[in-house]
Order: sequence, then C-alpha cells, then structure tokens
Amino acid sequence: MLGCCFQALAQPTNLILKNAQVFDGLELQETWVVIISGDTISYAGTVSDAPEIEGREFDLSEHTILPGLIEGHSHLLLHPYNETSWNDQVLKESMTERALRGANHAEKTLRAGFTTIRDLGSEGAEYVDVMLKSSIEKGVVPGPRMISAGRAIVATGSYGPKGFAPHVKVPIGAQEADGDKIIQVVREQIGHGVDVIKVYADYRWGPFGQAAPTFSTAELALIVKTAASSGRSVVAHATTAEGMRRAALAGVSTIEHGDGGTQEVYVMMRDNGVALCPTLAAGDAIMQYRGWKKGIEEEPPRIKNKKHSFRLALEVGVRIAAGGDVGVFAHGDNVRELEMMAEYGMPVMDVLRSATSINADIFGLEELGQVKAGFLADLVVVKGNVRTNISTLRNTVMVLKGGDVVLNKLDT
Repeated sequence: MLGCCFQALAQPTNLILKNAQVFDGLELQETWVVIISGDTISYAGTVSDAPEIEGREFDLSEHTILPGLIEGHSHLLLHPYNETSWNDQVLKESMTERALRGANHAEKTLRAGFTTIRDLGSEGAEYVDVMLKSSIEKGVVPGPRMISAGRAIVATGSYGPKGFAPHVKVPIGAQEADGDKIIQVVREQIGHGVDVIKVYADYRWGPFGQAAPTFSTAELALIVKTAASSGRSVVAHATTAEGMRRAALAGVSTIEHGDGGTQEVYVMMRDNGVALCPTLAAGDAIMQYRGWKKGIEEEPPRIKNKKHSFRLALEVGVRIAAGGDVGVFAHGDNVRELEMMAEYGMPVMDVLRSATSINADIFGLEELGQVKAGFLADLVVVKGNVRTNISTLRNTVMVLKGGDVVLNKLDT
C-alpha cells in the first residue's frame, strides 16, 4: 500500500482557502474564500462577505477548488484486465490478495481527488468490499467514502467463467437468484450490509454469445420493491435496449453502460427519472487491450456505437451519472472517464456537475457534491482553470475528506 499507517495531517481548527476560483458543484465562481471548521464548510463565498476568523491560510491564486469528486462506477477489488484477466482474478487470486489490492486502490482513488465512490460489485470476493468500507471508516486504511454493492445479483446460468466441464464447479463472481428466491437473496445482501443492490438485467448469454435480457420485468420490479422497503436503491447493468427497457420500467435508479440505448428507451429513462452511468472509459480500455491503436487506427464499431449512444442520451436529456467502471482500467486514473465524456460531446461544465452535485443527488448524498456552507468538507484543489480544460483535474495539489487534509503538495 502507499502508506502503511494512515493518519490525516495535523491541522488547526480552521482552514482558510482564499483567492481561488471555485466550482461550487453548480457554477464556476471567481475569487471566493472557503473556510473549513472541523469536518464542515463553514463559509463559501466572496471575500467581502467572509467572516474574520483565525486559521491556517492557503493562497490559491491560479487554482480551482471543487467538491470532492464522486466516482459513480468502481470496482476496488479488480485491477486492469491487461494485467490479469477477469476469469483469473475471480478464480486464482485469494481473498486476502484482493483485499490488499483493494486497500491500495482506495488510497490511489482518494489521492486523485475522488472522495466518494459507488463500488458496484465485489466480482467473486463475497463481501470484502463491505469490509473494506468499514476499514476505511475506522481509519485502518485511507480511502474514499464508499457506497458498496457486495455481490451482484444474476440470473441462474447467465454469468461467470465459462468453458468448464459440467461436473466442475467454479465461483461465478456474483449471486444467482430467480423468481421468488429473489426476495431472500436481496434480504440476505441487505443483512450483509450492502448500501445498494446491483442486478444484471442482461448479459452475454445469447445463442451466439451476444448480450440478451436475463430477468423479466416482474423479477426486476420485485428486486426494486424488496430493496426499497429497506430504503435502498437498485442499479442495473444493461447493454441491450430490451434489458434497459425492462430495468427502467422496473424502477431502478441508474442503468450502467447502456451501449444499446435507443431514443425510445432514453425517453422512457428520462421520463421515469432513471439516470445513465455510461462507463465510456471501460470500453475504450478493453478495445485497446485487444489491440486497437487509439488515435492511429480507425475507431472500431464498438467505440463508434458508444459515441452515438452517449450523444443520443445527451440529446434526449437523460441524467448522466459520471462513472468509468474503474478497475477495468487503473484506479487513480478516474479522470479518464470525465475526459471522455467531454471528448464525446458533453460540455465541460456539465461533466463537472455530473461528477459532483448530480452524482450526489442521484446517490442520495445530501451533504456532499457542493462547496456550500453546512456541507461536509470534502474538497479537491487543482492547479489551473477547469473551464478551459477538463484534464486540469489531473493537476491535484490538495485533497480534503471531512476536513482532514489527505494530500497536500502546496507545502512541498
């Protein structure tokens, strides 16, 4: 891990960040002052209205302060598939190894300015993600705030490593459930401490290996109803139009990937308040792992289709949750998804809103996602102007989580 005995840097009661440009989660503000008292933002506004208060001051001219970024689709217990295939990670890496990797990935994510993540599936590691969240909360290891999904729910026979003889039993990387058994499985996961339920509404189990729907609309609705009774939402992996349609009708909160989205489906999602988490960077990474030379060779059909699908969602007005499926590519490189959202046609300011206030709203994080008095002091400071270049988010010089300074390059 990057640091064996994590402790936040000692600091006075108040931190005063001044002369900075501030993206407050909604708009870009010029030359604001942000004051942090304990774990909370006590003031964020103009210099003229700022209270006189003692504390440690940082002059952040030529810097931008943003809310701590929120990663909408992560897998801390996975690492890039060009290092080790998904099958081998599930079948050959011990729970201990995966937990240690996860702790390392958590610290990299936090230091990159992502102070909250939605971790959508342990991928064969049972409830290690829930335990990692607990360890971060206890201060055992550094990492972001976590929304954990535990074991994803899949239809029997649809998921997992394939190609083994019938008598060979292998871990499938998720939890199977069908029909009325769905109620028991959802409740079991809730009992293990998950924050959100993830379901695969389709998967690559068609007659020719193509993606096809798994659960019926009624089964998906039963998952949503059972989760909702405990105050939890449901997210759906769905890449086909029919899988997306069923998931939207069932009442999931977000659809992950959405490669096959059509105008009809996107209108349904928009009208039913279902957000899209597009995971653009995952497909981009996978195609490069398979040999595509990005920027040199013509874009493969998968990339062209993804661009079309994403732009169609923007045109229709579907809410976009920023999330890259990190773990398919390297943790700490989370900005890659935000760069691609801009590259694929989303205005930079909308990308920033998606990764802060919009994600906070979709995920029910009432005290996060904005630089605003009374909100938790989860902040990231970058050198430069984010309005002109989204990649400025890579120039991280300071990260605060709950008022604790977890990264500070300004004093070096």
